[in-house]
Amino acid sequence: MNLILRTFFVTMRALWASWRGRKLGPFDESVLPFRVWLNDLDVNLHMNNGRYLTIMDLGRFDFLLRSGLWTQVRRQRWMPLVGAVVFRYKRSLQPFVRYDLHSRVLGWDDKWFYIEQRFLLGGELAGLGLVRALFRGRSGNVPPAEALRAAGYDVASPPLPEMVADWRRLETAAGVGF
Repeated sequence: MNLILRTFFVTMRALWASWRGRKLGPFDESVLPFRVWLNDLDVNLHMNNGRYLTIMDLGRFDFLLRSGLWTQVRRQRWMPLVGAVVFRYKRSLQPFVRYDLHSRVLGWDDKWFYIEQRFLLGGELAGLGLVRALFRGRSGNVPPAEALRAAGYDVASPPLPEMVADWRRLETAAGVGF
């Protein structure tokens, strides 16, 4: 299915869920059902590695819509940007199989949100992504706590998982820092 159609369906589903009172808080999990279509496949006839990242965009978009952050993004003219992704492919997604994408915010620091996104196939992990993202406004980066306050959430970040600290150390050692 074309990504424009998927974006449309994710948007409609999120708006419907919000209208029905199923909004997401900052620590809630977005769960989206998908199916592997022919245009998702690579030459090995399983889901293309790059398609996982594109589908992850839809999971984050659903979260933004259902949490109320999207309203502030539009109002403030912020741009949601991804700074980095680490992904682990564990199991192939074959043509036409159904899978679920689970997206949740792990926490944040002064600059970045850290988001975990899991692809589940029949309850089994097929892929795991860790995303570092932020909002950029007209005058620069928007601190995550400020973005959340604008959306009506006055909460502190939970301690970031050790895997986030490991990721930061790896980037520092590689000289790409953050």
